[in-house]
Amino acid sequence: MRHEPRQDSRGILDPGRLLRTVRFRRRLPAPALRPYVEHYWLVDWALTEPHRQRVVPHPAVNVVFQAQAGGPETGEVAGVGLELFTVTLHGTGRASGIQFRPGGFRPFWRRPVRELTGRRRPLTQVGLPVEGEHCAGPDDERCRRLDALLTAWAPAPDPLAAEATALVEEIRADRRILRVDDFARRYGVSTRRLQRLFLDHVGVGPKWVIRRYRLQEAIEQAAAGPLDWARVAADLGYADQAHLVREFSAVTGVSPAAYARSLAASRGG
Repeated sequence: MRHEPRQDSRGILDPGRLLRTVRFRRRLPAPALRPYVEHYWLVDWALTEPHRQRVVPHPAVNVVFQAQAGGPETGEVAGVGLELFTVTLHGTGRASGIQFRPGGFRPFWRRPVRELTGRRRPLTQVGLPVEGEHCAGPDDERCRRLDALLTAWAPAPDPLAAEATALVEEIRADRRILRVDDFARRYGVSTRRLQRLFLDHVGVGPKWVIRRYRLQEAIEQAAAGPLDWARVAADLGYADQAHLVREFSAVTGVSPAAYARSLAASRGG
């Protein structure tokens, strides 16, 4: 089990600009909650002009609390996002978020996670009790409140959710996993069972998870500098460079080369 939150920027487009503009950090939950929660993420901002941030979503559910200066705190559940997520921050505000591990939200909600896919719903509509504020105070206090919230939701033991979480983690860590049928054979299960398991507990199918993690890896590599995109495409399991460019462009709105150029311009290089 990890003792520090992950430090990669996968999914965040132009992460350098984000870190220069707002205060963004990740924190781990209490140890008892780590089988379910990837990390908490905390964002504070005081902006003189709006900041538009784009994120390529992970195959994960998020619970998000946000408070704009002078306004009430709001809370919502965000299912796995199928498309590029864009948010514009302005003025002064705070957000406290819970990124669940893939499969990790099911033991709290106890319903098929696919019902949330592509949707954002107020916490008041999903039957999970919420009391107090979660954006106010120093980081340790905010995290303790999130710990208390999740503990009060009392996750129900779910071996299938744990299985789904472990399988998705293997897909994320092993770039050699490129085909669902090969992955199913590795574990001696049918592709149909794997599909049902992922839809019910993660919210999307295994093919989507594989493609999303490989695309996020391509996005992160683009930030490193000039690349041989034909080699990257082959390494990540795309049919050819054109296939990678099409998928990259369809999700992010720009080609890999254009994205790399935008990052260089953002850094002033």
